[in-house]
Amino acid sequence: MRTKSLINFKDIKPDELPHYYEFAYPINKVQQVLNEQFGEELTVYEAEEGLDELDESIEMMLQEKDPAIQTLSSIYDRAAVSTISYNETDKYKIKPSLSNHFFYFPTFHVASIKIPNHQNHMSFERSFLFARCDQDLVHFLEYITLKQRENMTEGITVLTDTDAGLNRSKEKLNNQVSRENVLLDDHVKTDIFRSIDEFFVKGGEFYKEFEIPYKRGILLYGSPGNGKTTLVKSIAGSVPAPVVYWQITEYTSSYSISEVFATVTKMAPLALIIEDIDSMPEESRSVFLNTLDGATSKEGIFLIGTTNYPEKIDPALINRAGRFDRAYEIKQPGEPLRETYLRSKGLERFLDETAISQLTKQTKGLSIAQLNELYMSIALKWHYERQVDAEEIVKELQENHRKTMKQEWEMEEYAGKLGF
Repeated sequence: MRTKSLINFKDIKPDELPHYYEFAYPINKVQQVLNEQFGEELTVYEAEEGLDELDESIEMMLQEKDPAIQTLSSIYDRAAVSTISYNETDKYKIKPSLSNHFFYFPTFHVASIKIPNHQNHMSFERSFLFARCDQDLVHFLEYITLKQRENMTEGITVLTDTDAGLNRSKEKLNNQVSRENVLLDDHVKTDIFRSIDEFFVKGGEFYKEFEIPYKRGILLYGSPGNGKTTLVKSIAGSVPAPVVYWQITEYTSSYSISEVFATVTKMAPLALIIEDIDSMPEESRSVFLNTLDGATSKEGIFLIGTTNYPEKIDPALINRAGRFDRAYEIKQPGEPLRETYLRSKGLERFLDETAISQLTKQTKGLSIAQLNELYMSIALKWHYERQVDAEEIVKELQENHRKTMKQEWEMEEYAGKLGF
């Protein structure tokens, strides 16, 4: 809806309203281009917070050379038009900058710009959208949300609370873990994956049929190194929906909690994973619990929380329906699971059947992570000496574990030699 303006851009001089002129001038130029090339006078909309998927989807469309987007021009001739970044997967990567560009989406008659601003010794950006009417713009944003959802299914979206706000990144599932490789008691494993499949693969028909709210929450707890992360990776790799990993830190606040749930609610149905949920700052816990209780905040969300320290969990988190419905203990592996794991690593290359059977019994109390360390130690020993005393290696691991748990490290020999 257009209204009559009290101040007309064409009637003022740059020094009369400098801050207004600084962003109004490029907007006026954009309108001129739209009129000249498409004969359209579009309404201007400011893109406020909560539209992060817009930037991510535009970046993806540019990478894919999607014909639905056209780059008409840059805004300023002396501002950057490309950015360079580095990550462990792609190394150095140069890509078009979303800032200082004028994009047009012909199917929707929508344009987008992000203007770099420099005021009072500070740099910031303002984003604007142009559309013929509200309906066209909403139709466009629904398309962008769909594109973002498609993009999110190709990896894990990582949300990390930082001192500068919520940081978003994407990780590829390079080492996907199959369900067969998840070492858990059969009844726990069956229960968890059956619940996952009912929620996602079957489209939530069960919830509709029995008039159950379409939301689910499970808590995985147990001592470190026994497969909680492996289970989470397997779930992430087998869910036909977006997977969001939320990394809680000391910077988690009511603001970031609201931002996270605004994002995941928009992309539901999806899986939201919160590892080490016990690390939620004390001052943010009530906000988190209240958010879980919201009427629509968890609709279509399968929430998975993990903790190594269940005693630190707020009892209110699991004692009320709608928060975490089930808690599963991921226990130390019993003898059958230990044998399965050790044999899966290929220990027969270094030990005979009798030694493997003895090793299975001797490793009682070791976690999956410690069994992996045992395998590595045996392989190294064999590599260098062509013989292995597996029993001695197990004793060393068990003693190190005991010292770690009780903090009984002997430092007398090195006292005064550390240089502090």
